[in-house]
Amino acid sequence: MNMENILILHGWGSQAEKWSEIKEFLESGGYRVYVPDLPGFGESPLPSKPWSVDDYAEWVRSFCEKKNLSQFFLLGHSFGGSIAIKFSLRYYEKVKKLILVDSAGIRRKSRKKEISRKIANFLSRFSFLPFYSLIRKIFYRTIFRSDYLLTKGVMRDTYLRVIKEDLSGVLSSLTVPTLLIWGEKDKITPLKDAYLMKEKIPGAKLEVLANVKHSPRKENPQALVEKILKFL
Repeated sequence: MNMENILILHGWGSQAEKWSEIKEFLESGGYRVYVPDLPGFGESPLPSKPWSVDDYAEWVRSFCEKKNLSQFFLLGHSFGGSIAIKFSLRYYEKVKKLILVDSAGIRRKSRKKEISRKIANFLSRFSFLPFYSLIRKIFYRTIFRSDYLLTKGVMRDTYLRVIKEDLSGVLSSLTVPTLLIWGEKDKITPLKDAYLMKEKIPGAKLEVLANVKHSPRKENPQALVEKILKFL
């Protein structure tokens, strides 16, 4: 039996291990599932220099070559969705269907983000203090909720490059069948982003998960898998 392949790209700050339950569900449905740690996350080494979304898309191409993946279903969550979009534009012949889960890619100017970066730079002056890490986490979790505050070195510069790229202008060029799966109460990539993507991506379908925020894999994994399998 020739099993079909699914490639899953995790979000920023995540890793392959967090998708293990979804992987098991899909494999029980008869698919071969690949969930790599993206460079800079999990057990994957850091990039040698700050990367862009394009760099990550090229890394995915290299990963597919190493695994002999010529055609597959591609799923991207959050930041992984941005990579999946770029990959599907460049290598559409490899992607049988595209699934974007609470995908990033729609970028709007935000004064709050700019303030959070300035505060992070200010706090970095006190990195020698014993409670520095705790203070930074408090700002991250309770006030600004910005991944920038939890990055450093090459990944901080990578983050800044990634969030500057707005993909709304290229979505209409996608040619692969696309499903959008979105948490109704997502505040990180809000539902209005899903409606904009649906409007711009030719023939895209949208499934909204009730009472779910930004992480369907954790908040309602069964519903997520049901939507995926139905589309495949």
